[in-house]
Amino acid sequence: MAGSSNAPAGRQAAAGAVPLTTADGAPVEVRRSARRRRTVAAFWENGTAVVAIPASFSRAQEREWVHRMLEKLRLQGERGNRGAGRRRPRSDAALAEHAAALSARYLGGRAVPSSVRWVGNQNSRWGSATPSDGTIRLSDKLQPMPQWVIDYVLLHELAHLLVAGHNAAFWRLLKAYPDTERAKAFLEGVSFATSRGLPPSGDDDVDGGGAEVSD
Repeated sequence: MAGSSNAPAGRQAAAGAVPLTTADGAPVEVRRSARRRRTVAAFWENGTAVVAIPASFSRAQEREWVHRMLEKLRLQGERGNRGAGRRRPRSDAALAEHAAALSARYLGGRAVPSSVRWVGNQNSRWGSATPSDGTIRLSDKLQPMPQWVIDYVLLHELAHLLVAGHNAAFWRLLKAYPDTERAKAFLEGVSFATSRGLPPSGDDDVDGGGAEVSD
């Protein structure tokens, strides 16, 4: 069953029921899977908090585990964003503000974009930058990915405002970011799966920014 996506931000279902939204207003979707026996997973997908549970769960078990897993996602998000001190940047304004914080932290504030925005028309790139006018664009396909992957792509494009090519000077700029190699491997894996028509995740898989437990 799926939570109502048009519920007011922050609205919750009646006491004891499955939440319609997370604490910060994101929609909640519960997915029952006959393939699941004991494991429960939670992850972000296109701005929706998805909780995957066994089809055999009772309504009481569903309520218990949805509340439990949403709390795990919330705590995980706090841990992942503690370094930047921010929630996941969903709007263009929040993304631009986050870019400024990343530039200050890892690039000495030298990369100053004129605009940073999400776009839906980049099918072969995760991000792009135009050094001549200082604009940065990130593919909205990144939004459900872990925050450390989004930060890498954003830093990558910020670095291009300082060095246009992918030479040694460019990669030296990204050495300060601790998840550079990890994020590159993550995105290469997503690209490999997508090129072969495989879904990035399935009912029995967990997104890189999710949580999974056994009952």
